Amino acid sequence: MGVLDGKVTFVTGGASGLGEAIARAFAAEGASVVVADIDVAGGETLAAQIGAQFVPLDVTQEGSWAEAVAPFERIDVLVNNAGITTLGSVEEITLDQFRHELDIDVLGVFMGIQATLPRMKTHGGSIINMSSLSGVKASANLVAYNAAKAAVTLMTKSCALHFADKGYGIRCNSIHPGAIHTPIIDKVLAQSDDPDALYRSFVDVHPVKRLGKPEEIAAIAVYLASDASAFATGAEFRVDGGASI
Repeated sequence: MGVLDGKVTFVTGGASGLGEAIARAFAAEGASVVVADIDVAGGETLAAQIGAQFVPLDVTQEGSWAEAVAPFERIDVLVNNAGITTLGSVEEITLDQFRHELDIDVLGVFMGIQATLPRMKTHGGSIINMSSLSGVKASANLVAYNAAKAAVTLMTKSCALHFADKGYGIRCNSIHPGAIHTPIIDKVLAQSDDPDALYRSFVDVHPVKRLGKPEEIAAIAVYLASDASAFATGAEFRVDGGASI
């Protein structure tokens, strides 16, 4: 038996990177996994591999959220993982880039919580929001990402308080990874004039002198999705190789 047996879990951005690792870990622990992603081909492939269900989802569109959750009367775990990272300082980044970052990383989380709440609050559950080390520690060249992930951090706490006040039995926590070697890192490196130097800077931020692995974040997500974390809510789970010390 797995620690997530019988739980319906909904993972956004589930087709690749951290989302894929989390979906795989949830399935291995007996969960019924819903992989939600804008990448239809990648999501369908993964779902077939792990015995999950795929639903197309654009997290920036309220209508897309409504369609994605409609087939499910019950959702026990929501993982708001879909996100992007835009490289640039306050002088370099454009307004459109800043808005796009917030649309996905902040409004996508907000709409996800609103869309799934009616399917969770009658029986309780767990909402896991993917924040970042960048949600608690600033970088000069990540102004949009810092703003977005800091918003997710406090949104998580506000929701946790609301759910507790209402007696819904829903826990809401945030995960704060350091730099994890996923395709999103490659996309960030591709935005740099000196990707090798940028990669070394990512490594050097961490006292353990390496990047994290997706499976190391998935392990925390399994804990937060499971009943073992029943007393944890509104908390920041920092999995960053010591970078926030």
